[in-house]
Amino acid sequence: MPTPSQSPLDLTATVEGSNGIEPLAERLLQWFDGFGRKDLPWQQNITPYSVWVSEIMLQQTQVATVIPYYQRFMTRFPNVSSLASAEQDEVLHLWTGLGYYARGRNLHKAAKMVVDCYNGEFPNSVEELITLPGVGRSTAGAIASIAMGLRAPILDGNVKRVLARHHAVPGWPGKTSIHDQLWQFAEVHTPEDRVGDYTQAIMDLGATLCTRSKPDCKRCPLADSCVALAQGNPSDYPGRKPRKTLPQRTTIFLICRNPTGEVLLEQRNGAGVWQGLYCFPELTSVDDIHHWCLDHLGKSPLRQEAVAPIVHTFSHYQLSIQPIVIDVEAAPPTVAESSSQQWVQASDPGVLGLPAPVARLLQQLSSR
Repeated sequence: MPTPSQSPLDLTATVEGSNGIEPLAERLLQWFDGFGRKDLPWQQNITPYSVWVSEIMLQQTQVATVIPYYQRFMTRFPNVSSLASAEQDEVLHLWTGLGYYARGRNLHKAAKMVVDCYNGEFPNSVEELITLPGVGRSTAGAIASIAMGLRAPILDGNVKRVLARHHAVPGWPGKTSIHDQLWQFAEVHTPEDRVGDYTQAIMDLGATLCTRSKPDCKRCPLADSCVALAQGNPSDYPGRKPRKTLPQRTTIFLICRNPTGEVLLEQRNGAGVWQGLYCFPELTSVDDIHHWCLDHLGKSPLRQEAVAPIVHTFSHYQLSIQPIVIDVEAAPPTVAESSSQQWVQASDPGVLGLPAPVARLLQQLSSR
C-alpha cells in the first residue's frame, strides 16, 4: 500500500504493476466482471446512439432519475434519424422534469448534424465526436470506448472522484490545474484491451462504492493502492467547490384562465435556461397585470388571485416565483393563432416542453 507521504504523480509506476500490485485497470475489470452493474437499460444492445443519449442524460443527474426518462425517450426515438426528424417541442416535452434543458436542445441539434453531415452514422473519432453540440471530451470518450472499442479516456464526476481519491489529488476538480492532472491519470489508466468494459467499470465504481459520502472502501478493488484511504481521509477528496451564496431573483407567473378553464402558455424564444420551453407569461410587478391584459388580450381581467409562491433553484441562482391566477374572457383570435402562444388544459397540456415549476403549477391547477 502506498504511504501517505507519496506524491500522487509518483504513483504512475505503482499503477502500472510494480511493487506487486496489479494495474488499476486489471483490478477494476476483475471487480466489474463479478460485481459491476450490467443490467442498466443503456447497457443492453449498445450502439453509439444509445450510449450518447444515456451519457447526455446522466450529466449531473442520478441513474435512478434517468432510467424512466431514457426508456421513454428511446421508445419514441429509437435511432438518430427519428430524433433528427422530430419537432423540438416533442423532444423537450420528453425532457420535462429532467432539468438542464440545454442538453435536450443540443441533443436535437446534434442528431440533425449526424444525419446531415455524417449520413446518419456517428463519427468514429473523439476529435470528430466533440464537434457535435453538447458533446465534450468525456462524453466523446464514453461513446468511442463503450460503443466503438476505441481507446479513449473519460472523466465524468464519478471518475473524477475515484481518481482524486486513489491519487490523493487535493483541490476542487473544477480548477483547471486539478482538472488537467486528473485527465493525465485518466489517460495513464485507460487500457488498450476491453476499454469499453473498463469505462463502464470505473464509472460504476464511483456510482456504487466510491460514493461522495460514506465510501465503501472495504469492498473497493482499488483499496490496496488508494492514497486517500492510506491517509485515512478518503471523504476529503475531491476538494469541494468553493461555496458562494446563490443570488436571489423574483418573478411573477401570470396564469391566464379563460372561461373553458384553459390557461395561456408562451414559448421562450430568447436565450436563457428555459429557451424553447413553454411558460406562463412573466411580469416584474403586480401593477403590470392590468396593462399586460389590455396589450395582449384586449380586455381587463375579470378577477385575480395570488396563490402560494414557489421557489426553484438553478445551479447559479434561486428564483422565487409568485403565481397569480387571473380569469379572462374568451381568448382573442390573434392569441389563439400565435405559434408561440397556446391555450391548454392544465390537466393535459399536450406535447410541449415545460420547465419543472410550470409543470408543477399546472398539476396544482388541475387538482383544484
